[in-house]
Amino acid sequence: MVEAKRRTRGGGGAARRAARSAVSFETARYIERNIPNYDILTDEALEIIETNAETVLAEIGVNFANNPPALDLWRAAGAEIEGERVRIPRGLARKLCETAPASFTQHARNPERNVVIGGKSLVLAPVYGPPFVRDAESGRRYATIEDFRNFVRLGYMSKWLHHSGGTICEPTDIPVNKRHLDMLHAHMTLSDKPFMGSVTEPSRAQDAVDMCEILFGRDFVQENTVMTSLININSPMTFDDVMMGALEVYARNNQACVISPFVVGGAMAPVSVMGTLTQVLAEVQAGIAYSQLVRPGAPVVFGAFVTSIDMNSGAPTFGTAEASQILYGAGQLARRMNLPFRSGGALCGSKLPDAQAAYESGNTLNAALLGGVNFMLHACGWLEGGLVASFEKFVMDADQLGVLHKLAAGVAVDANAQAMDAISEVGPGGHYLGCAHTQANFKEAFWRSDLFDYKPFETWDEEGARDTQTLATNRVAALLDSYRQPALDPDVAAALDAFVAERKASMPDAFV
Repeated sequence: MVEAKRRTRGGGGAARRAARSAVSFETARYIERNIPNYDILTDEALEIIETNAETVLAEIGVNFANNPPALDLWRAAGAEIEGERVRIPRGLARKLCETAPASFTQHARNPERNVVIGGKSLVLAPVYGPPFVRDAESGRRYATIEDFRNFVRLGYMSKWLHHSGGTICEPTDIPVNKRHLDMLHAHMTLSDKPFMGSVTEPSRAQDAVDMCEILFGRDFVQENTVMTSLININSPMTFDDVMMGALEVYARNNQACVISPFVVGGAMAPVSVMGTLTQVLAEVQAGIAYSQLVRPGAPVVFGAFVTSIDMNSGAPTFGTAEASQILYGAGQLARRMNLPFRSGGALCGSKLPDAQAAYESGNTLNAALLGGVNFMLHACGWLEGGLVASFEKFVMDADQLGVLHKLAAGVAVDANAQAMDAISEVGPGGHYLGCAHTQANFKEAFWRSDLFDYKPFETWDEEGARDTQTLATNRVAALLDSYRQPALDPDVAAALDAFVAERKASMPDAFV
């Protein structure tokens, strides 16, 4: 195994010198809300949910499957164990959760890209997990590693995206047991934004930690959070050994886990909002409590990925009113536990980046902003219920994330914002186009899309009457053509290459 060099914060002096000379693209700072959260539930409703969740944990219990060490930890903590069923006494899970931090900083290899997850922050990360990709030229197809790398490049160059994400798409041309190495390598070398670790097998999570120790230095990794990783709960109320094994690796190494039920209402949770929130809270409390049994103080995020189901076809639906209600309620529950909150995204069920995709995505993006989400996966690129990562939708969504930044800033009330000088200068019957206040403020007064067409009809028609998908196709090509890789210390780059090569050579290819 490649020996990790001891390095200082941000990758040492050589890395900082390389970063100063690198080609860089403007990235907005993570969002810090200056607007209130929307609380949809009364205190009485929240207390009912919390009481019912305690009943679920104490009387029904949760399963920790194929994981005897986890059962031993729970038994020692005072839980009742029956087979793989864990019944957690009232108050125990919530008490264990109290050692988790209210917020944490995830460090990027470029310290200017560090993000804070928790409090009033909102960190935006791209789509996660699709096996297929789509673009206007080739249509829908299985994803490859080159698709994955191109998404990382687009994410790096997207101004409003703060995070490189994780499995932006599944590169199906790489063996299952080795593709995590290529994906991590792409995040570490093609971008300098923070990224996510592998969770598909505990040894792969350990590979992620080992690669981070090469990139950041072993001491830095053990003392700071450099990865945020997604741990899905098998709803209803089952914690499998694969995901829990990955959680154990990350918690022991001080790396953050988003502990998130994957709920389709009506299939994996009750059809009612209150019932679903009860199950979500019980599952999240059990998962976060377990992370704190592994290592008290390990950083975590209260996750809630919840959608509903079409009762005619059985397909999941997105952007619905009920999904927003659950998101708002889960945010309130997370804040009552003083924990960071994950939900939201540009979610849709549409097969194409069309009007359905826009409506459904817009509904969820706005709900996530108002609902107090701190870490948003799937912020751009999601299509077809998460089966497809779309290049065109990636840049459409990434463009619209600028609206969230503008809304979150709130409304200024200073003398310049009051504009009394402008109202006085123009007076009755005038116009504001040439007044001093407009001239002083026009560059920053209004948020403007970098993608949409604002031209007159005649100009638009002469230029080919291009629709938004066509504009997005052109933007994808232009961004990839202008991409420049951020500099990385050559010794670190060589060590990462050697680690990946050595790990791949150590095992035969496996495609299951």
